[in-house]
Amino acid sequence: MPGPSSPNEPPSDAGSSDASGSPPPDTWRNATPADDDAIVEMCLALNAEDPGEPVAETQIRRTLAELRAHPVRGKAVLAADDDGHVVGYALLIAFWSNEYGGEICIIDELYVRPTHRGAGLGTALFHRVEHDRSLWHGTPVALELEVTPKNARARAFYERLGFRSRNQTLRRRTSSAT
Repeated sequence: MPGPSSPNEPPSDAGSSDASGSPPPDTWRNATPADDDAIVEMCLALNAEDPGEPVAETQIRRTLAELRAHPVRGKAVLAADDDGHVVGYALLIAFWSNEYGGEICIIDELYVRPTHRGAGLGTALFHRVEHDRSLWHGTPVALELEVTPKNARARAFYERLGFRSRNQTLRRRTSSAT
């Protein structure tokens, strides 16, 4: 789940299937250090559009460096359009769950540029994480995410994909070491 230094409720609708119910063509890939500036720009846009905890550029760059240094923690992935321009990103974070008996993939942040929303990118991401080992190293026992209460479009999108509210209430206390 998002920690105090990485706020991340997903933004508005990140996409849907096409008329056949199939996800769009493969547009997601693993991020590289050359993508960091684009990720930082989109993360700041996400937090301006759908604010959660405040996030600074230094925090974003630290997260990207940590994920590269310790891939067992998760990864950053990008969506590109037909011309190769970066149009979205997601931070995928690993969490082992005793209750579910396996690894949960937490979609810590998901952002698709407004001009590319509704094109199926979000649907494709979730499909790839569950069914394609190129974005996630195994089959997660569950996918998890958070969404801000005011973001009705994102909530409706996630509900269409089968995400449901849990009966637990998240409580967080930030560490005095941060």
